[in-house]
Amino acid sequence: MRLVDRYGGRREHSSFTAPDHAVLAELHRAMVIGRRFNQQAGTLARQGRLAVYPSSTGQEASQVGGVLALGERDWLFPTYRDSVAMITHGVDPVETLTLFRGDWRSGYDPHRYRCAPQCTPLATNASHAVGLTYAARRKGRDVAALVLMGDGATSEGDAHEAYDFAAVWNTPVVFLVQNNRWATSVPSHRHGMRGYHVDGNDAAAVHAVVAHALAEARAGGGPAIVEALTYRVDPHTDSDAPQRYRDDGEVEYWVERDPLMRMEMLLRNEQIVDDGLLGIYERDAERVATAVRDRMAGEDRLDPASLFTDVYAQVPPVLERQRHELAEELREA
Repeated sequence: MRLVDRYGGRREHSSFTAPDHAVLAELHRAMVIGRRFNQQAGTLARQGRLAVYPSSTGQEASQVGGVLALGERDWLFPTYRDSVAMITHGVDPVETLTLFRGDWRSGYDPHRYRCAPQCTPLATNASHAVGLTYAARRKGRDVAALVLMGDGATSEGDAHEAYDFAAVWNTPVVFLVQNNRWATSVPSHRHGMRGYHVDGNDAAAVHAVVAHALAEARAGGGPAIVEALTYRVDPHTDSDAPQRYRDDGEVEYWVERDPLMRMEMLLRNEQIVDDGLLGIYERDAERVATAVRDRMAGEDRLDPASLFTDVYAQVPPVLERQRHELAEELREA
């Protein structure tokens, strides 16, 4: 499903319409900020201020389009690659980077932002979302959830278990799969729920489909899977070789379908924005990047190897204590 083509032209669809002008403008602003944030976070990682940073450059439309479709009471369940979605959802930009600084805490209050801690093990956030919405419904609360997943996560058992539980319990969860063309195994199965296939570089289309799926889920229509076909132009993390395993033709194909460029052309074609407003968006993005850089400038640089020193130091005493406890239990037996 596509509502805006690569040249910024409108595409008609029998079931979906593009959001209004205000939402289209906000989608573009959020993507501009998100791309600049990705760039700044990658720089911080290369400077040693972050242990690692997994970029989402190129797939901003999927994250922004999905998150801005959430209702005020809905929850977001992100993965480690969804920092752009999180800051769009209102989470403090520096707090979203806590995970990548080696801190065991999430860095933010999940209840304040209605945003679960970032999920590093693939697809485990899917069952968390099903559990939260099931509990909320049992308490009579009108709460839906959006689960962000990569294409690789769909190969995990956790994902399929979550799909099945959501379908059986009819929980209001939308699973947004960002198929960014990197995973090596993406099986397709039937799980007894609604499914949508959307152009993941079309923020208007992602927003329309996810908003529709969430509304149906809240009304008792059950969970849904939305596959957003997109493309990440950056490597897996900042430490990987750029564009490994990819040919120039594929990269060029997707760069020509850049989500920011597409939305900007639409906004200009329909005179929704002008150079002045676009300039404001750029300045907003730079302010976010500057704030992140300045707030982290006074902190000591990270030594990634040191992040686990304390953990390893605790292992021998713990094992020794367990050995003594086991020996005592055997003697008593």
